[in-house]
Amino acid sequence: MTALATVPARDAAEAVSTRSHLIYFSSTSENTKRFVQKLGRDAARIPLHAKDAPLLALEPFVLVLPTYGGTNGEGSVPKQVIRFLNNPQNRELIRGVIGAGNTNFADNYCMAGDIIAAKCGVPHLYKFELMGTPEDVDRVNQGLEKFWTLLSQKQK
Repeated sequence: MTALATVPARDAAEAVSTRSHLIYFSSTSENTKRFVQKLGRDAARIPLHAKDAPLLALEPFVLVLPTYGGTNGEGSVPKQVIRFLNNPQNRELIRGVIGAGNTNFADNYCMAGDIIAAKCGVPHLYKFELMGTPEDVDRVNQGLEKFWTLLSQKQK
Protein backbone atom coordinates (compact mmCIF):
# COMPACT_ATOMS: atom_id res chain seq x y z
CA MET A 1 0.00 0.00 0.00
CA THR A 2 1.30 3.41 -0.93
CA ALA A 3 1.77 5.84 1.92
CA LEU A 4 0.15 9.23 1.53
CA ALA A 5 2.42 12.19 2.01
CA THR A 6 1.15 14.37 4.80
CA VAL A 7 2.51 17.76 5.59
CA PRO A 8 3.88 18.12 9.11
CA ALA A 9 3.32 21.33 11.04
CA ARG A 10 6.25 23.64 10.43
CA ASP A 11 7.11 27.26 10.02
CA ALA A 12 4.80 28.54 7.27
CA ALA A 13 7.78 29.92 5.31
CA GLU A 14 9.31 26.44 4.95
CA ALA A 15 7.66 24.53 2.11
CA VAL A 16 7.35 20.77 1.85
CA SER A 17 8.04 19.60 -1.69
CA THR A 18 6.51 16.64 -3.48
CA ARG A 19 7.07 14.72 -6.70
CA SER A 20 3.63 13.06 -6.44
CA HIS A 21 1.58 13.14 -9.61
CA LEU A 22 -1.58 13.22 -7.52
CA ILE A 23 -2.18 16.11 -5.14
CA TYR A 24 -5.37 16.47 -3.17
CA PHE A 25 -7.14 18.57 -0.62
CA SER A 26 -9.40 17.02 1.98
CA SER A 27 -11.35 18.82 4.66
CA THR A 28 -11.76 17.49 8.19
CA SER A 29 -14.48 15.11 6.94
CA GLU A 30 -11.64 13.34 5.06
CA ASN A 31 -14.01 12.04 2.35
CA THR A 32 -11.58 13.05 -0.38
CA LYS A 33 -8.66 11.54 1.54
CA ARG A 34 -10.49 8.22 1.80
CA PHE A 35 -11.15 8.25 -1.95
CA VAL A 36 -7.50 9.01 -2.75
CA GLN A 37 -6.35 6.24 -0.41
CA LYS A 38 -8.54 3.76 -2.31
CA LEU A 39 -6.65 4.67 -5.51
CA GLY A 40 -3.48 3.17 -3.98
CA ARG A 41 -1.27 5.82 -5.62
CA ASP A 42 1.44 8.02 -4.24
CA ALA A 43 -0.32 11.25 -3.32
CA ALA A 44 0.39 14.45 -1.42
CA ARG A 45 -2.13 16.37 0.67
CA ILE A 46 -2.47 20.14 0.59
CA PRO A 47 -2.23 21.26 4.22
CA LEU A 48 -5.48 21.83 6.06
CA HIS A 49 -4.23 24.62 8.34
CA ALA A 50 -2.55 27.89 7.37
CA LYS A 51 0.08 27.31 10.09
CA ASP A 52 1.24 24.13 8.33
CA ALA A 53 4.11 24.31 5.86
CA PRO A 54 2.88 24.95 2.31
CA LEU A 55 3.12 22.20 -0.29
CA LEU A 56 5.31 22.74 -3.35
CA ALA A 57 4.87 20.57 -6.45
CA LEU A 58 8.05 19.58 -8.28
CA GLU A 59 6.40 17.46 -11.00
CA PRO A 60 3.24 17.77 -13.12
CA PHE A 61 0.18 16.62 -11.17
CA VAL A 62 -3.56 16.06 -11.20
CA LEU A 63 -5.45 17.86 -8.43
CA VAL A 64 -8.28 16.15 -6.53
CA LEU A 65 -10.51 18.51 -4.58
CA PRO A 66 -13.94 18.73 -2.97
CA THR A 67 -16.46 21.47 -3.55
CA TYR A 68 -17.50 23.56 -0.58
CA GLY A 69 -20.97 25.04 -0.23
CA GLY A 70 -21.79 28.33 -1.80
CA THR A 71 -24.09 29.72 -4.43
CA ASN A 72 -23.12 30.51 -7.99
CA GLY A 73 -19.65 29.13 -7.29
CA GLU A 74 -18.85 31.67 -4.59
CA GLY A 75 -16.88 29.94 -1.83
CA SER A 76 -16.84 26.62 -3.73
CA VAL A 77 -13.05 26.34 -3.96
CA PRO A 78 -11.42 25.66 -0.57
CA LYS A 79 -9.16 28.52 0.55
CA GLN A 80 -6.31 26.06 1.03
CA VAL A 81 -6.49 25.12 -2.67
CA ILE A 82 -6.51 28.79 -3.67
CA ARG A 83 -3.42 29.36 -1.51
CA PHE A 84 -1.70 26.31 -3.07
CA LEU A 85 -2.46 27.45 -6.64
CA ASN A 86 -1.44 31.04 -5.90
CA ASN A 87 2.12 29.70 -5.99
CA PRO A 88 3.12 30.14 -9.66
CA GLN A 89 5.15 26.90 -9.66
CA ASN A 90 2.18 24.86 -8.46
CA ARG A 91 -0.17 26.53 -10.94
CA GLU A 92 2.27 25.89 -13.81
CA LEU A 93 2.48 22.15 -13.03
CA ILE A 94 -1.24 21.35 -12.76
CA ARG A 95 -2.36 19.13 -15.65
CA GLY A 96 -5.90 18.15 -14.71
CA VAL A 97 -8.58 18.17 -12.03
CA ILE A 98 -10.75 15.51 -10.42
CA GLY A 99 -13.72 16.93 -8.53
CA ALA A 100 -15.56 15.57 -5.51
CA GLY A 101 -19.01 16.77 -4.60
CA ASN A 102 -22.49 16.04 -3.40
CA THR A 103 -25.32 15.73 -5.92
CA ASN A 104 -27.67 17.25 -3.29
CA PHE A 105 -26.16 20.60 -4.27
CA ALA A 106 -27.44 20.33 -7.87
CA ASP A 107 -25.67 22.92 -10.07
CA ASN A 108 -22.89 23.29 -7.50
CA TYR A 109 -21.95 19.59 -7.82
CA CYS A 110 -18.16 19.46 -8.27
CA MET A 111 -18.16 23.17 -9.11
CA ALA A 112 -14.73 23.71 -7.50
CA GLY A 113 -13.25 21.35 -10.11
CA ASP A 114 -15.01 23.27 -12.90
CA ILE A 115 -13.68 26.58 -11.56
CA ILE A 116 -10.08 25.38 -11.19
CA ALA A 117 -10.11 23.67 -14.60
CA ALA A 118 -11.34 26.87 -16.27
CA LYS A 119 -8.94 29.19 -14.41
CA CYS A 120 -5.91 26.95 -14.97
CA GLY A 121 -6.80 25.88 -18.52
CA VAL A 122 -6.72 22.15 -17.73
CA PRO A 123 -9.34 19.40 -18.19
CA HIS A 124 -11.82 18.44 -15.49
CA LEU A 125 -11.10 14.74 -15.84
CA TYR A 126 -13.67 13.16 -13.54
CA LYS A 127 -16.38 13.89 -10.98
CA PHE A 128 -17.36 11.64 -8.07
CA GLU A 129 -19.75 11.90 -5.16
CA LEU A 130 -18.52 12.06 -1.57
CA MET A 131 -16.06 9.13 -1.08
CA GLY A 132 -16.69 7.60 -4.50
CA THR A 133 -17.76 4.08 -5.41
CA PRO A 134 -15.55 1.11 -6.34
CA GLU A 135 -16.47 1.89 -9.97
CA ASP A 136 -15.23 5.48 -9.51
CA VAL A 137 -11.92 4.17 -8.15
CA ASP A 138 -11.50 1.85 -11.16
CA ARG A 139 -12.45 4.57 -13.65
CA VAL A 140 -10.10 7.11 -12.10
CA ASN A 141 -7.17 4.68 -11.98
CA GLN A 142 -7.72 3.64 -15.61
CA GLY A 143 -8.26 7.25 -16.64
CA LEU A 144 -5.08 8.44 -14.91
CA GLU A 145 -3.04 5.73 -16.66
CA LYS A 146 -4.39 6.82 -20.06
CA PHE A 147 -4.04 10.51 -19.21
CA TRP A 148 -0.38 10.30 -18.19
CA THR A 149 0.46 8.06 -21.16
CA LEU A 150 -1.15 10.48 -23.63
CA LEU A 151 0.47 13.47 -21.94
CA SER A 152 3.93 11.86 -22.10
CA GLN A 153 3.46 11.06 -25.81
CA LYS A 154 2.50 14.68 -26.57
CA GLN A 155 5.66 15.96 -24.86
CA LYS A 156 7.99 13.94 -27.11
